[in-house]
Amino acid sequence: MTYLLPPLNPLRAFEAAARHLSFKLAAHELHVTPGAVGQQVKALEDRLGVRLFERLHKQLVLTSAGQDYAVAVRKGFHCIAEATALLQPAGASVVLTLGVHFRCDLGRLGLDRFRAAHPAIGLRAIQPAGLHELTEGKIDALIERSLGHHPGYRCDRLAPGRGAGEHLIYPEGTAGCPEIVILRDWFRAATDAAARRFPRLASSGD
Repeated sequence: MTYLLPPLNPLRAFEAAARHLSFKLAAHELHVTPGAVGQQVKALEDRLGVRLFERLHKQLVLTSAGQDYAVAVRKGFHCIAEATALLQPAGASVVLTLGVHFRCDLGRLGLDRFRAAHPAIGLRAIQPAGLHELTEGKIDALIERSLGHHPGYRCDRLAPGRGAGEHLIYPEGTAGCPEIVILRDWFRAATDAAARRFPRLASSGD
């Protein structure tokens, strides 16, 4: 069976723009210009004969057709990513770059222990780093003190409680990646262990 599919680049541009609801943020993620993302999305709309976005003043809104298509395209990308991961030979490394805010004590995160426990995941840490590095695609995930909502990104608290605290922030499109799930669970466990050892420090949120 021959599949009639649009080119990959317009699909990637559309999926990123649909997640962020922003050509600018999608451009940061894909390392292209906002104009290039807009052109790719327009080319996809022309090819499909369907409007996927409503371009309002300083706002990008998915149409009903765009919402449905975004879900389907994201599922398709997820299936491709899973199939690709299955092809990797045993022991092959996936490199993750983690950004960490400047006040975080790297020692309590147990990065060396993480690498020993998960040799197939190459973990690099950059400190200091913030949302700017994440939106520009320089890092894959970020540990940051955050209370805000960042469209297009998951923000998972690493320790129970309320207040600022530390969160692991990463693109919504990577939320189901096994490496991200492993990283999140590891840091939650490490944070819980630190809270048990240093309850006063944990309660202060530093």
